[in-house]
Amino acid sequence: MERITSHPNVRAVEAALRAGGASPDVRVLPETAPTAAAAAQQLDCPVGAIANSLVFDADGAPLLVLTSGAHRVDTAKLAALIGAARIRRATPEFVREHTGQPIGGVAPVGHPAPVRTLVDETLAAHPEVWAAAGHPHTVFPTTFEQLLALTGGTAVPVN
Repeated sequence: MERITSHPNVRAVEAALRAGGASPDVRVLPETAPTAAAAAQQLDCPVGAIANSLVFDADGAPLLVLTSGAHRVDTAKLAALIGAARIRRATPEFVREHTGQPIGGVAPVGHPAPVRTLVDETLAAHPEVWAAAGHPHTVFPTTFEQLLALTGGTAVPVN
């Protein structure tokens, strides 16, 4: 556990949370959570309260979409919303290049440079949401409002 919590990505997320005025309450999961359902089960929370961090390639630029684990992202709808010709799933290399974090552990914060972020408006229905903390075994509790503030994100319908 100590090795995970001292991982450079986790420390970067904690530093970004502190810098944004949030408490860095990073939790270590006993198992990785490759799906929102797996994370929700380990955290004993609704799947809709999991804020999946999905990185997309929007005309060559990174786009981070924090979406509720309860549904999928409509990329055509988001492309029209942000004026992109095309949004597609990013490769693992693209994700790591722009976030410094691996798929499965991408946090909303702690990236080498700011990433344009959209936040699923349905996350607002949950008083507490959970997001990855830079490592596939780590998460942190937050709120919809705090996600918007920490990321400079825009609330949008994503599906």
